[in-house]
Parts: sequence; C-alpha cells; structure tokens
Amino acid sequence: MSMPEAAAMAEVQEPDGKIRSGSPRHIRVVGVLTEDEEAQGAFKTMDLNRVINLLEETDKDDLEEKQLNSVKKLVQCYQNGLPLRDLAQIFKILNLCAEKIENQSHFIESAFNILKLCGLPFLKKKVSDEITYAEDTANSIALLGELMKIPNSELRIQICKCIIDFYHAEPPKKHITGYQQANSSYKIKMAEVSGLAKTMVESLTLLENQLVEKLWVLKALQHLSTSEVNCTLMLKAQAAREICAHLNDPDPSGQLLFRSSEILWNLLEKSPKEETIQQLSNLECLLALKEVFKNLFMRGFSHYDRQLRNDILVITTIIAQNPGTPMIECGFTRDLILFATFTEVKSQNPLVKGLKLSNSYEDFELKKLLFNIIVILCKDLPTIQLLIDGKVILALFTYVKKPEKHKIMEWSAAQYEELQLHAIATLSSVAPFLTEEYMLCQGNARVLAFLEWCESEDSFFSHGNSFHGTGGRANKFAQMRYSLRLLRAMVYTEDETINNDLCEKGTIQQLIGVFKNTISKSNDKEEAIVLEIQSDILLILSGLCEHHIPRKEIFGTEGVDIILHVMKTDPTKLRTGLGYNVLLLSTLDSIWCCILGCYPSEDYFLEKEGIFLLLDLLALNQKKFCNLILGIMVEFCDNPKTTAHVNAWRGKKDQTAASLLIKLWRKEEKELGVKRDKHGMIIDTKKPLFTSFQEEQKIMPLPANCPTLAVMDVAENIRAKIYAVLGKLDFENLPGLSAEDFVTLCIIHRYLDFKIGEIWNEICEEIKLEKLRPVNTDKKILEAITTASENIGKMVASLQSEMIESQAHQDVQNEQKVYTKIQATHKQRELANKSWENFLARTSNAKTLKKAKRLQEKSIESSRYSKPPPNAIFHRTDIKGLNTTVPSGRVVTVESTPARLLGGPLADIDIALKKLPIRGGALQKVKAVKTVNESKKSVPT
Repeated sequence: MSMPEAAAMAEVQEPDGKIRSGSPRHIRVVGVLTEDEEAQGAFKTMDLNRVINLLEETDKDDLEEKQLNSVKKLVQCYQNGLPLRDLAQIFKILNLCAEKIENQSHFIESAFNILKLCGLPFLKKKVSDEITYAEDTANSIALLGELMKIPNSELRIQICKCIIDFYHAEPPKKHITGYQQANSSYKIKMAEVSGLAKTMVESLTLLENQLVEKLWVLKALQHLSTSEVNCTLMLKAQAAREICAHLNDPDPSGQLLFRSSEILWNLLEKSPKEETIQQLSNLECLLALKEVFKNLFMRGFSHYDRQLRNDILVITTIIAQNPGTPMIECGFTRDLILFATFTEVKSQNPLVKGLKLSNSYEDFELKKLLFNIIVILCKDLPTIQLLIDGKVILALFTYVKKPEKHKIMEWSAAQYEELQLHAIATLSSVAPFLTEEYMLCQGNARVLAFLEWCESEDSFFSHGNSFHGTGGRANKFAQMRYSLRLLRAMVYTEDETINNDLCEKGTIQQLIGVFKNTISKSNDKEEAIVLEIQSDILLILSGLCEHHIPRKEIFGTEGVDIILHVMKTDPTKLRTGLGYNVLLLSTLDSIWCCILGCYPSEDYFLEKEGIFLLLDLLALNQKKFCNLILGIMVEFCDNPKTTAHVNAWRGKKDQTAASLLIKLWRKEEKELGVKRDKHGMIIDTKKPLFTSFQEEQKIMPLPANCPTLAVMDVAENIRAKIYAVLGKLDFENLPGLSAEDFVTLCIIHRYLDFKIGEIWNEICEEIKLEKLRPVNTDKKILEAITTASENIGKMVASLQSEMIESQAHQDVQNEQKVYTKIQATHKQRELANKSWENFLARTSNAKTLKKAKRLQEKSIESSRYSKPPPNAIFHRTDIKGLNTTVPSGRVVTVESTPARLLGGPLADIDIALKKLPIRGGALQKVKAVKTVNESKKSVPT
C-alpha cells in the first residue's frame, strides 16, 4: 500500500468537518519504572493530553510554574527520541508554549528545549507507523516554519539547527525497547510534503538586518534545496529573486555569498530552469551579481574567492541566455567585455589597471568563461556596438597565429592551445556580426596564414586535452578544424567584400590542396575529425563558387577530382556514424555549386564517369540523398552529352537508369499514400496524383501569394524531379523496362497535365467556397478544363488496361511455349525409355531377338534393289557365326578393361605389342605378337 493510500485510510472526519488522523490514539498514563526497565531504555510513560489541558488553562494561581514543570518532565521523558505516535501532541504542546512567549517570557526556554527534541530521531513501534502518522508528521514539521515568525533569535537559530539535523541523522543515544528508528530519509520526505522550504524562504523577509539568523536560515535552505520538490516550492516564494538581490549585503564572514550562490546553483539545476532565470532577469539581481563579480575579480586572491567568482560568472552566463535580460542597462555587458579583453588589448580603464591573470586553474577557467559569455552576448544586437568599442575581434585574433618559440607566455603550452581553439571558436560566432571589424583586422589573411601553418610540417605537439581539442593530439587537426569553421561562417555571411578578398588570396586553390593532404594524412584514429574538415572545405568552396562562373573555372579539374574521390567512398561506410553522410551531402552541394554551369567542368565530370557514380548513389535508395541527386540530374541533363551516359549505366541485375527512376516513383507514391491498384493503375481519374495528406486536408481559400497544397506537393517530394529527368531523356525508347514500368511510365508522362488539372480543380473548389458565380463564358471554360483533365486520366487508365491485357496475353503465349517445350522433352524421354525397354527385351529373350533379327533383315532386304545393277559389287552386312545380341560391325569397342589385364596404372603398355606374361606382373614386350585372324576380304557375290 502506498503512503497516500495508507494516510487516507488513517483519516476520519469529525462532526465539525475537520480531518484528523484515524489511527488509535493511546493516551500515555503515569506509571513507575523499575530499575531494570530504566536500564533497558524504556520510555517513562506520560499523559500528554494532561499537559495540553494544563497549558490551555488560564484561571488558576501558580499555573505558570505547573505548566513549566510539566513541559520540563516532557523534555526529560523524550531524551532518546520522539515516537511518531506522540509527535502531533508534542508539537501541539510546542505551539502552546510559543503562543505564551509574547506575554510569558519563561516559556522561551521550554519551547527551546522541545525544539532540541525535534533534532532527535523519530521512532516507530510498527513498520506501518511511517505511513499511518505521515500526515501528523508533515503537519508537525510545517509548524517549524511558522515558528520562525516568533521574534526570538535563539528559537529561530534552533529551528534552523533542527532542520539541518534532518540531513545528518544520528542513531538514538540509547536503544528503546519496542521501538526502532524511522528511515533516515523519512524526515526529509515529510519536510517536502509539509512545504517547509517555502515558509523558510518567506521568513527571510523578517531577517533583513539580523545577519546571524539570516545565515542560519540560508544554511537550512542550502540543505533543503538539494531536493527538486523543495526547489519548486522555494521558487513559488520567489526564492531566486529574494536571495540574489541580497548577494552583496555586508557580511564579514563571507558565508552569505557562498551559501546564496550554492542555493542559486541548486535552484537552476533542480527546478524549472526557465522560471528561475525569469526571476533572476531583473535589474536588481543583475546589479547585485555585477557588484559581487567586480569585487571578487578585482580583490579576490584566494583559491576560494576565485572559485566563487567563476561560479557567479556561470550563473550570469545562464541568465544572459534570456533575451529580455537587461545586461546592457545595468552596465554588466560593458564590464564583462572589458574583463575578457584587457590582457590582449591594453586599456586605461581603472577597473583593470594593475590587474593581471595568473596561470592558475581558476584564472584559466575564468578566461574560457569570459569567451563563452561573449558568444552569448553577441546574439543581442544592441551589444554589437559594445563589442566594437571593446575591440573584441582584435583581442581574439591575437590567438590566431602559430606559436612563437622562445617567447615568455603567461599560460602553459596546454592552456594556450585550449585558449587558442576557444578564441577561434568564439570568432566563428562573433565575427559574422562584425564583418567590418573583421576586415579591418585583415581577418582573411590571418586565417589563411594560420591555415597554411596547420598544413605545414613544422614540429608541433598539440595536447588535445580540451573539448575543442578533441581528435587533435600530436597533430594540427583541431586548429585546422576551427580555422575552417571560421572561414565557413564568414563565407556564408554572403558578404561579397569578404568572398572576393578570399578568392583574390587564392583560397580556392589552397583549400583544394588542404583537402588532398587530408586524404593522404588521415588514419582511423582521426577519421571523424578529418571527415569534418573535408566537409567544411567543400561547403566553403560551394559558398565561394555559387553563381560565379570564373570561380567555378578556378575550381577546375582538380576540384572535380576531389569530388569524384568522395563519391567513390564505400557505401557501407555511410552507416558508421563517423560523418560520411555529412561529407556526401557536402559533396553533392559542391557539385551543384562548383560544377553545374561550367561546361568544361561538366564535361570533365562526365568523362570521369561522374554520372555513373551519381546513379550508383541514387540506387542506394537513401531518402536523404535522393532529392538532391535528382536535382543535380535535372540540371546535368541540360548538357547534351549526359543522355548517353545515363542510358549506358547499368546497376545490379542489369537495371537501367529509367527502371531505377520509375522504381523510385512507385516507392514515393506508396509512402505518400497515392491510390493505385495492384497493377499500379490509376483508380481515381479525377485526382490521379492526390496523396493521403491532400485527401485529409480541406481546401481553403488562400491569398494569391500563398501556394496551395497542389503547388506545395511539387516541392515536397521527388515526383516532379523524376518527371523532369525522364522528360529530358525522352519518354520514348527507354531501355530495360518491364510491363509494370510501362504502366507507371504512362502516369509519369502525364504528370504535368495531371498537376495542371489538380490546380484547376482547387480553383473551382475555392470559387465554390467563396460563393462566387463565374460568368457563363468562364464557367464553360472551367468545365471544359476539368472535363479535359478527367479525360486525360481516363485515357491513361485505358492505355494502362491495354498494356496489362497485352502483357497478360504475352504471358499466356510464353507459358504455352514453355509447356510445348516441356511436352517435347517428355516425349523424347518416353521414346528413349521405349528404346531401352526394346533393347532389354532383345538381350533377355531369344525369341524377341530372333524376331528383331528377322525384322532387321527384312528391312535391309526391302531397302535393296529388286534387280541389282550390272557390274555391281555386293557386300554382306552381317558376320556369320557372330554370337552377339545386337547388330555388330567389324570393330568391337571394349569398355572398362580390368586392371589385371593391363598391369596396373603404372605399367608402360602397348596393346598391339604386349601381352600378359605367364608369371604375372606388368605387361612386357615380346619378340613377336600374333594377332587374331584378320577378316577375309570382301568377295563379291
């Protein structure tokens, strides 16, 4: 059973409507313990209801003394812990004491002592007590926050200590017979349920000028803020704003700033981040953060101060991500830019006069954090002018250079390398907003010179320890990667001043050379970073060459060669996740931007079988590539030499390009949900191209400048591109097509007609929806157009039916031919079997043999001349006395002569000259061999 269910079962409703715990309340009665029981740690029983009644009385004399004594006995009774079953009554007694403090100061000590008991362990007698008394416990703990309103320093501090003890549970000092300690996290959970964190935040407003108590409350909140539930409750009480606004309050101990920053961290991590940032994004909080950061930056020298300074900067960075944050209004942005650049650009500002950063870890982290916040600040356009005034571009470019030997540096080699990479990454984000400053600093020349050093063979050992240095250990790949990212960012600003300057400096040739070098230098360890470098190079080249024929000519055959090299990549590598997909997409983009439109490059691409490679990629059926490849194919087909290459291509199983394109069309229509029957024929002649999405969407009247669903469909799938490619190949005489392909080709051939009809149908529907009545002439024209469109659909459907019927007839004919061939084969086999049966009959039956002999002789006689011609020579056709069962000639072929007659496989034999010796063994030569009697010569009859 869950805790809420058990708590609900434990509740009963009294007649007055109040809900109280329904668990049995055992009243503790006065008793006497023996010495043995006291030694075992048993509770001294006590009637708590009597104490409550006594505290509620007001009429009797000497009442105060009795009340104080009863509370004193209570405290003595529960020195080893508070049973959960008595918790509600004990806290009621505490509340009664607190109410009497205003008029009777002696009760302060009583309340103080009971609060001390709250720090002791909670005890349970049954395992179910934690669930049974959950509501009583939560209400009791909630009372602690309410008691913070009592204007007494000792009580407030003790309440805070009690809350802190929740998180540092200790076992009971003495084991209590029949009781065990509640779960160590039970108090913490009940504090969350009670809403204690919210009331503690609200109590901060009562402690404006009471530093000691405020520090204790912050310490308690520091513990409470380790829970997500408590952080959410604290936000409801505006904790982030309240705490941050007082960061700069005077505090000689320094605890206020430390604990406040810790609470803010917890709130940002464990509560809704957006809400926390919203509370901190106000002028009051930012001014406090600004003053604290400046003070720590200028006067903090200890390790602790530097860590705290960096924490404050991280919190500021998170707040700065909110677009509405008044960073500029409070002056924080200007100061941060100054602190980020004062070591690279000399400044006379008194804030940084005499300041110097060390190479300690904290100062190193500070420098990186300042670079990072500049990236965030530059997204706010009003900050641009401050970045210009602070000479941020110039400061960052001081890192874009090769390391100088024998120069004293304030950073270690590893630190400088990381800062260098971080500075270049920062430039990639900032420089596109400051193009004029970039050009004034000769940014292109600096980056290209640095890129040239990255490509050189200079001795340089990179550490590759940082996030930015990933994959760059013992090489310059990390520096090359971030330099190319910077160039890519600047090229894609589409600022012609920058792009012209790059081309004049030979960037295209330099990048092609870099690409070739990466091919030769790459290995498995740096494969991912090399692929990223190659992708960026191709994207930069695409950005430079697009719409510029002279630059495409500079790209030339060398550029085409590197594109062809990428296109020959093993397709299995596309599934490795290393970046081959991105590289291939960059390559296809570079074909579009760097080759198409430049006829010498197009011809060279065709000559090197580039179209074959494109079709090989298309045959992989990767959806993310199909659209781009087909677009390239459409443009390439404008070149008259392309058609022959496309028709000559053959894929797997001798597939042609036309068959591949039609197969892609069918797959696309299946994914789009276009209605087709099992043969691929048109079902709805009025809407032959309609997709399932178009069917679901209702036609709505749109302004003239808004594309309709039919128009958007052209751009959202590949059917239009397939139609364009096949149209340029000519729909007639396409090789390697099946009947199914021809059925689909009928639809593709009429794609444009169907699409025009679809648009006219939309126009008619919009006219009806807008309740417009066209004039008779327009009405007739509209009807004629829609009828013509439908007729085209019917005509195509009819043609498809004829094709299917023709194919079915052809299939029947082919099937009949196969059956005829099978029948002939079976007949031949029957004749062979019959011949064999006759042969067996002749060899096994003498009568059959004689009969066959007579038939043979009769057949021979019937074939002779009735009267032999004069002077004819007669030859006998049989051998007399021959005992064979088959017709024989003069030569007998003996099959499978036994090995014993031949003398084994190693014997050197000559059948005509050797014979088997009497003593056995291999055949041996003899002087003379007498063969069988030769047949007599033929004598004429």
